[in-house]
Amino acid sequence: MKLTFPILTLSRGGAQRMLAELANRMTEIGHKVVILMPADGIVEYELACPVLFGAGPVLSENDFPYGDCIISNYYTTVPVAQRASEQGKGVHVRLALCYEPSFLPDNNLSFSSYSITRNLLVLSRWQQEIVRLNHGIKGRIVPVGVNEEFRNMNLREAQPGQLIVSAIMRKPEGGFSGHREQEYLLQQLNLVKQAHPEVLLYLITPPGEYASSAILQSLLADERYQVRTPSDDIELSYHYNESDIFVSSSTYDTGSLPGLEAMRCGAALVTLYSGGNMEYGVHGHNCLMSYRFENRLAEDIITLIRNKAKREHLARKGENDSQRYTWARSAEIFQNELLYIMSRQG
Repeated sequence: MKLTFPILTLSRGGAQRMLAELANRMTEIGHKVVILMPADGIVEYELACPVLFGAGPVLSENDFPYGDCIISNYYTTVPVAQRASEQGKGVHVRLALCYEPSFLPDNNLSFSSYSITRNLLVLSRWQQEIVRLNHGIKGRIVPVGVNEEFRNMNLREAQPGQLIVSAIMRKPEGGFSGHREQEYLLQQLNLVKQAHPEVLLYLITPPGEYASSAILQSLLADERYQVRTPSDDIELSYHYNESDIFVSSSTYDTGSLPGLEAMRCGAALVTLYSGGNMEYGVHGHNCLMSYRFENRLAEDIITLIRNKAKREHLARKGENDSQRYTWARSAEIFQNELLYIMSRQG
């Protein structure tokens, strides 16, 4: 198949990671893949397929090459992908990496975008049900995966020392991180530090976002935290491996990839319920999970700080349970779903 992915940016992030992984894996399988980006598009992932840049800062249907399938994602890529499809440039399939109307600006536009194509792929049963209830479309599920570079390097056993609690911090400016509950995260981490001043708190943030965010930069001066800015997956995997406990405070994620990656690297996961993380997280079995209203994130972290046996048990279960989530599996499911959709076109 000839596949076109219109993508606004490939800067570091879970949604962009999935797009890059699927594009690369589909290329490796033997499909002809093109990523189409605006003229000012940013690429921070290694790609095995060509990148075609449009004529301007906003994609036009005239920028699209002819192919078999167009895979839109974020809601602003959907109308232009549909117009290109109507010009005969490929069957339009939407891979919805989030459900934008619930937590992003311009929800009147993002809500209506779900009426543009019936061909819909989603990441989790939770997301599938939200779209089905709101729009009457039952999307087919393509699960998230974990890159091979994320693995347990057994650093905790080889280098015992101070206990490390880590979390991802994204750029607050711009209005795209409200669902991450980062103010609540810092509040809860501060409670942990008060109860256990010996514990090290690591905040992991993409270097590009750190460089452009005054709020993130201000955390560097806070002696309670150590800031980490991994430039690639090797460094990010190392920071997961340093962590005894990884914390996720997001309340709204279709896949919640960092928690799964941290599991794979052998960290015990303490997380808020965010919808999509129910695909891999089971409270008391492979993580500690709470609803936001329960307000017990710090309490759960402290439980694992004080109970090494429980911490190590959850970490082992999490690492084992994460093994089934691979990008190779995701790409195979993605390919099969595209072939199924194409077969229905008549």
